Amino acid sequence: MHGHRFADAPFGPGFGRGRGRGPRGRGADAPPPVDRAEVAGWLAGRLPDGWFTGPVELTVDRDEITVVGALEEPSAGEGDAEAARTGRIERFREETRGRRMAIADAAQERYGRSVAWGAACGETRQLFTHASVPVMTRLRQPERLVLDTLVDAGVARSRSEALVWAVRLVGQHTDEWLTELRNAMTSVEEVRARGPQVG
Repeated sequence: MHGHRFADAPFGPGFGRGRGRGPRGRGADAPPPVDRAEVAGWLAGRLPDGWFTGPVELTVDRDEITVVGALEEPSAGEGDAEAARTGRIERFREETRGRRMAIADAAQERYGRSVAWGAACGETRQLFTHASVPVMTRLRQPERLVLDTLVDAGVARSRSEALVWAVRLVGQHTDEWLTELRNAMTSVEEVRARGPQVG
């Protein structure tokens, strides 16, 4: 299935391929790792000049590439400033839909990942699309009881929703540590890329 079918779809039911167990938890059908710098360079070459005021904010995982660019703020005038920024983002989304879909389709074929788009204008930020990818987990009874407690208490409606809630909570309270961990992983990838090539 091509990525362009999801390149500008509204939020809705998630999609994704099932993952079997494999090396480091990756299934046989999982796309290979990609170098973030390579993706950034490829996008810099594909994105039209003038779309964004600077380099895009790029997030890459095993399933998705998220691209968020900063737009020039509307000139000061009458009316609500936040509404003006929101309008600027919505105009960008509508006017660039075709080009973004073509870029997303090419990225899907090149990297094996769908592309989500977003834009920021001043303090206003909007993500147009995002993949909600099913995650296969193996939880023991104590972990399942934690999820069931959240469901029974009305915090979540299901175990899967409780798991999402828990992951978000961890992300909020360990953001600095997670950022350090991601930076360390990036350094390892850069060192590995400079090593001898086999084959």
